[in-house]
Amino acid sequence: MFVRVYTAALHGIDGFEVTVECSALKKLPALEIIGLADTAVKEARERIRAATTNSGIKFPSLEMIVNLAPANRKKEGSSFDLAMITSVLACGGTVPSDGLEGKSFIGELSLSGDVRGVDGVLCMCLAAKAHGRREVFVPASNAPEASAVPDIKIYPVKTLLQLVRHLRGEEMIEPVTFDYGIFERGRERFPFDFSEVKGQAHAKRALEIAAAGGHNVLLIGPPGTGKSMLAKRFPSILPEFDFDEAIETTKIHSIAGMLREDMPIIVNRPFRSPHHTMSAASLVGGGSNPKPGEISLAHNGVLFLDELPEYAKSVMETLRQPLEDGKVTITRAAAKVTYPSNFMLVAAMNPCRCGYFSHPTKPCTCKAGDMRKYLSKISGPLLDRIDIQIEVGPVDFDALRESSVAAESSDTIRQRVNAARSYAKKRCEEGGTAPIKNSDMTTRDIEKYCILTDDASKLLKAAFDTLGMSARGYDKILRLSRTIADLDFSTQIEARHISEAIKLRSLDKKYFNQ
Repeated sequence: MFVRVYTAALHGIDGFEVTVECSALKKLPALEIIGLADTAVKEARERIRAATTNSGIKFPSLEMIVNLAPANRKKEGSSFDLAMITSVLACGGTVPSDGLEGKSFIGELSLSGDVRGVDGVLCMCLAAKAHGRREVFVPASNAPEASAVPDIKIYPVKTLLQLVRHLRGEEMIEPVTFDYGIFERGRERFPFDFSEVKGQAHAKRALEIAAAGGHNVLLIGPPGTGKSMLAKRFPSILPEFDFDEAIETTKIHSIAGMLREDMPIIVNRPFRSPHHTMSAASLVGGGSNPKPGEISLAHNGVLFLDELPEYAKSVMETLRQPLEDGKVTITRAAAKVTYPSNFMLVAAMNPCRCGYFSHPTKPCTCKAGDMRKYLSKISGPLLDRIDIQIEVGPVDFDALRESSVAAESSDTIRQRVNAARSYAKKRCEEGGTAPIKNSDMTTRDIEKYCILTDDASKLLKAAFDTLGMSARGYDKILRLSRTIADLDFSTQIEARHISEAIKLRSLDKKYFNQ
C-alpha cells in the first residue's frame, strides 16, 4: 500500500512543503526513514513506535519505508513526527487514507503519545497554505500562533489518540480561531515616558524625527546626560504594529523559539539591547543550521547598542550591509539563508575614553592619541549609515528641577509620529508606490518625493561642497529632510527642513575628523 501525507519544514524565515510518502508491504515488520533526514528525524522511528503503543494503538506489522520528499533538501528537527505516524497508521488501515490530500500535519511526539510544540509553526503553516492545504494539525501549545494564518483551519492536537479519533470521525477536534483582541490586550504599557526626561529638548526632537522616518541615531555625550534613558524610552513613541508587520516579526521569533506561551504573536515593536561582549555570530545569526541573530530579532523594531566603541570592531562592521539592505544572508557549509533585518539602530557612546571631552566643567584626561584610538573604532562607512548624530550635553540644575507634568508625554509625541507616517503613506499612495518608511526610500523615490524649493536646493548645494558629503550622505540628508517636512505636513522640502537635517548629521565633523 502507498500513502502520501503532507507536512512542512523550515529554510530561513520561510517554510517549504515536505511530502511524507509511506510504502508498506506484507513482509517482516520494519520501518525505515529516508529522504536526507538528520539524526533527530531518524530517531523518530523509535518515538513513533513507543507513542503508538503507549496510546493503546496497534503499530502495523508491515515492512514500511517512509520517504521525506524532496529528498535533495536536508530535513532537520522533530516536527515531522506527526506526519510520519499518520502515514504509517494510514498504511496499516488504522486511520482512513482518503481525505489526507488537503491536510498538513506538524508536531513532535513524546513516548507517551503526547504531542509537543515545535519552533517555527507559523512559517510552516504559511507554507502549507501556499501549497493548497486547508486543514493543518499542530500541537495544542502552538495553535494560537498558527491560527494567525488566515483562510485555513487550525486543529490543536494534544495526543496521538485524539488525532486518530478525529481522522476516524469518532471525536472531532474543534478548530481554533485567531483572537484579534490580543492586539489590544497585549499592547505594551510602557513603564518609561519621555516626560520623565528633564531637558534634552534637542535630543527628544531628534528621536521624534527618527521615529517618524525610521532613521538610525547615534547619541554622543558625557556619562550621566541621559543617553540610555532616552534610548529606553524610544519605543514608547514608535508607531504601533500593523498586522502584516506583526506576522513578519513573529515568524522570526517563532523560528528562534522565543515566543511567550501567553503571547503567541508579537504585538509590540521589538527592542533588543545586547551586551557589548556579544560576538558577530550572535549579532547577525549563525550555527550549523543558521538561526536569526539580534539584528533579525530587532526586525521592524529597535536595536540599541549602548557604549558603541566597546563592541568588537568586527561586530560593528557586520552592521554595515544589513543597515543598507534591510536583510542579512548567512552562509554556512550546510545551508545559506536570508533573514530580514530592517531595524532602527540607536547607538550611544561617550566622546572619549574618560567621557568628558567637551564637557563644560569637567576636564578631559585623555591623551590626543588615546582619543583618536577610541573614536577610530567607529569606521567612516558605518558612521555614514547613521542618519542622525546628536550631542547629548549635561543638564543644568534648573532643568532638573522642572516638573515632569509640564514636559511632553510619549503619547503626545507618538501622535505626531503617527500623523507624519500617515502623511507619508498617503503621499506614496497618491504617487502610485507602496508605502515605505522614509529611511527606506530608493533613489527613484527620492527623485519623486523629495522636491526642494529653490532656497532649499541652494542650501543643500552649499552644505554638500562645504562638508564634503558622500553620495550616500547626500541621499541621507534628503530622506531626513523629507521626514522633517512630513512632520510639518509640507509637500515640498524647504530650506528650514534642509537646515535641521544638516544639523542632525554633521556631528561627525566635530568628533571623528581629528
